Amino acid sequence: MTKLLRVLLLLLSSLDEGYPSCSLRPWNIGSFSQTGDVLIGGLIVVHSRYDSPELTFQSEPQPPSCERFHVRYYRDVLGMMFAIKEINKSPDLLPNITLGFTLFDSCMSELQAVWGALSLVSGTKSPILQYDCHVSSRIIGIIGETMSALSLPVARVLGVLHYPQISHGASSSSLSDKVNFPSFLRTVSTNMFQNIALSQIISMFGWTWVGMLVVDNDVGEQGGQVIRNEIEKSGSCMAFLEKIHLSFSMKQIQRVVNVIKKSSANVIVLHSPEAHVKVLLDELYDQEVFEKIFISSASFTITPGLFSLKAWRVLNGTIGLMPSTGPMPEFHDFLQSLHPLRNSMYPFIQIFWEVAFNCTWSKRENDTDPSESDGINLCTGEEDIKERIPHIFEINDLSYTYHSYLAVYAYAHALQALLKCQTLRGCNLRRIQPWQVLNSLKKTQFRAKTGDWMSFDSNSDLSASYDIMTIQIRNGNFQLVKVGTFNPREMHGNKIIINTSSILWNEKNPGVPRSACTDSCRPGYRRVTRQGQPLCCFDCVACSAGEVSNDTDAAKCLRCPNNEWSSEERDRCVPKFVEFLSYEEPLGLILVSSAIIFSITAFFILLVFIKYRETTIVRATNRELSYILLVSLILCFLCCLVFIGRPSIFTCLLRQTLFSIVFSISISSVLAKTIMVTLAFKATIPNSPLKKWLGPRIPRSVVGLCSVMQTAICSAWLLWAPPFPRMNTESGYNKVIFECHEGQNLFFYVSLGFMGFLALVSFLAAFLARNLPGSFNEAKHITFSMLVFCSVWLSFIPANLSTRGKYTVAVQIFAILASTAGLLGCIFVPKCYITLMKPERNTQQYLGSNKRFGIE
Repeated sequence: MTKLLRVLLLLLSSLDEGYPSCSLRPWNIGSFSQTGDVLIGGLIVVHSRYDSPELTFQSEPQPPSCERFHVRYYRDVLGMMFAIKEINKSPDLLPNITLGFTLFDSCMSELQAVWGALSLVSGTKSPILQYDCHVSSRIIGIIGETMSALSLPVARVLGVLHYPQISHGASSSSLSDKVNFPSFLRTVSTNMFQNIALSQIISMFGWTWVGMLVVDNDVGEQGGQVIRNEIEKSGSCMAFLEKIHLSFSMKQIQRVVNVIKKSSANVIVLHSPEAHVKVLLDELYDQEVFEKIFISSASFTITPGLFSLKAWRVLNGTIGLMPSTGPMPEFHDFLQSLHPLRNSMYPFIQIFWEVAFNCTWSKRENDTDPSESDGINLCTGEEDIKERIPHIFEINDLSYTYHSYLAVYAYAHALQALLKCQTLRGCNLRRIQPWQVLNSLKKTQFRAKTGDWMSFDSNSDLSASYDIMTIQIRNGNFQLVKVGTFNPREMHGNKIIINTSSILWNEKNPGVPRSACTDSCRPGYRRVTRQGQPLCCFDCVACSAGEVSNDTDAAKCLRCPNNEWSSEERDRCVPKFVEFLSYEEPLGLILVSSAIIFSITAFFILLVFIKYRETTIVRATNRELSYILLVSLILCFLCCLVFIGRPSIFTCLLRQTLFSIVFSISISSVLAKTIMVTLAFKATIPNSPLKKWLGPRIPRSVVGLCSVMQTAICSAWLLWAPPFPRMNTESGYNKVIFECHEGQNLFFYVSLGFMGFLALVSFLAAFLARNLPGSFNEAKHITFSMLVFCSVWLSFIPANLSTRGKYTVAVQIFAILASTAGLLGCIFVPKCYITLMKPERNTQQYLGSNKRFGIE
């Protein structure tokens, strides 16, 4: 009953008189057919532009008119026809079955693409859903569309009707969604891999600042966003993203050109079918924008016949992705056999001939009036196409044509797999349904001419790689050169390989062009992103002291290890300078010389005292204490030598302990002298009990006791926390201080405090005895010497705390030399002056009674 109703509806719709009825008026869309036992539908762009007439709503709307015959797209039609011809001749593939085709030109229009798909399915020029009006042969599937934007609406419709569709160029990843597009397959890879390839190419050449042009439709916007994410993920930034379309007005084109012209980005990613950028490229040439390098996605088909010479000059140096192709044996011979007279039934053959030879066919066959043909190059059919094939068809790049060729073979092998059921279930050609072909396609494997096995994956995509091509203009001639490959499924090695030496950049860029928002930060600097701008726009800031960056465009500086420091250029860490007070440097030489001179002076004074030991002044100053004091002063001067030079375990143990003990002996000797001077004056009182203390017992006891106490402190120091040499990496910036660590500073300050206590007691005792009578009162000299001593060591404490490294050692040596020299000069120089220069004063009568001075 249902079939009867459908027939009745068809009859009623065909009546024009007698009954009120309406019918869809068919559009005059160019279609071509070749008969066969089964048909393959072709939905391929041949004209690259359509002109939609204005809707006045006062007259019948006209269908869009197709313009700009596209030889490059026409080659895809010829590739499909060539595959059908090969299969029909093959004794192994579909023997005794003839393949035919029906072709529609969508003219880059989504409306005409859907209309053509429905017409192919229904078999009528005016589509009737759910009707199959094919009489002798039926459509088993459709090949097309080339562009993703055209394939999306077609795939939605054919998915509902369960008609298989194999695209030879649509790479949008959204088409892999089998829920929305269950019957869509393709012989190219999804653009997911293409996006990775584009970002890797940009990274390989060091481009960090790129622009992008995308077609103004859903496919362009979605694909552009994915490409942008991949580019930004690799570390580059987007300078601008502009939309283009062949329907744009010149005002819109001018705006995009101005954006490109003003941008500092010299590399532009082109994600659009080539027909949409033709006018833009011409305008870029008119405004002399030649320095930009285009990186085209696979959706941009490099086509010799589409662009003008101006556009080619702008595109010179362009790097593009193309789906990898395989051999098509005898396809060149097939192209050479094309002729408008011998192959008059071939689709678009006469239009192709006009474009190929820049001629026009006469509208009347017997037109012999030369006046009507003046200035017009008429086509004769005698033109030779053989020599023009490489220029017209660009046979070095068979991308998309090869994939339409594979699509035909996929249908043929799927159909042959279905026909094998004839012996099992009684299948025959007329009973095969499109949904059966779809299921067979998803399971079918076949071997291509390359020998590789071809099969559709779970997303109905055919695994494929990409060829990396470049446009080269030499002597005004266009060349398309393969410079690399991208294999997304390469498990080992590089997925992308580019021979950079084969690339010829444009005339403005003899070498690899530079495309960056700012100059790269050289080693020794780090990037600081400019506020409110992308990450690729930054300022370069020098690394701080102690930090380095040895890479270009370093995001941060790295701190050097503790034993290293940054070089002056801040680009590497160098070993820190090892600092210690050495004998070779001037400061060390001065201190060593001073210590030796002072020790020699003290030794000379000791010799003077020994030689003149029986004189009054030497005897009056207690000879034994003077000898002990002079020897200890000599040792104090010489202990400075232990502080100079490279620290070792022995010198570190010796320097502070030796200094403390020797200095304690010196100060205790001065204290003993002060006590003895005071006792000597006090003992002059008759019957004084102090006379018995005037002997050597008290000085020896004082010196011995103080020395033992200081020795005990130093022994405890050496036992519990002995000093040791160490490399101090924290105190200096660009140096390592090789120093003696005191172990425990407590012991150092206890030792120093004990000496300070002795000095203070000596100073107080001498100060109290300064006014005692006598022409030579030694207490005055001791008071002044202790004042010098205490002043020096009180100044030493802040100086020691505020210095680092060798200067700390130098400060202590200076304090030792100054305080020791003060003792030597204040106590012994006046005595030597009298002894050597004023001997007349060195008498008992001048100095007074021997008893008053404790003369021995």
